[in-house]
Amino acid sequence: MPAALTAQKKARMTQRTPRIGPAIRKERKLHKLTLEQLSAQSGVSKSMLSQIERGEANPTFAVVWSLTQALGIEFSELIGGSGAPPRTGYIEITTKTYTPQIWSADGLCRLKILSSPPLAGRMEWYEVEIEAGGRLESEPHAPGTFEHFTAQSEGFEITCGENAAQLREGETARYPADVSHCISNASNKPARGFLVVLYR
Repeated sequence: MPAALTAQKKARMTQRTPRIGPAIRKERKLHKLTLEQLSAQSGVSKSMLSQIERGEANPTFAVVWSLTQALGIEFSELIGGSGAPPRTGYIEITTKTYTPQIWSADGLCRLKILSSPPLAGRMEWYEVEIEAGGRLESEPHAPGTFEHFTAQSEGFEITCGENAAQLREGETARYPADVSHCISNASNKPARGFLVVLYR
């Protein structure tokens, strides 16, 4: 879940996902919606909306997607793009600056969202960075969900239910994600990998 950020994290957030908060506020006002109305239409709480608009919360991929659907806009429009690309013969590029990111509450785990917004809830992929000793713990996802994690560094350990496995650099773990699971970094330095989530 998004969490209120410290002043330092707020500054980092501004650099990573610029204009998200102001863009949401602008679109909300263009649609003549109050915070209460947008909250009701998107399912995002009024307090969270207020924090996002002020740049005090880091919205998750799912939250941003819910807001774009409620506002009837494309994700690219929200981050300053030119709207939906042509139906054929196009290349859509998301720059490093505008790649959405999610941080764990303790600040030790970062997920860069690499998948396209329309794929949310079907197939999602992330670049995962975990500091030494960090743990990315997850509650069970929807029934039938699977995760594929490829280690780009040494030190990763995957826990799925009562099972655990250590990964070497270049190895891929595949496991059901409809049970409690965890990706942890048991090494003494930051580690990086790629995570693909497939929903049934």
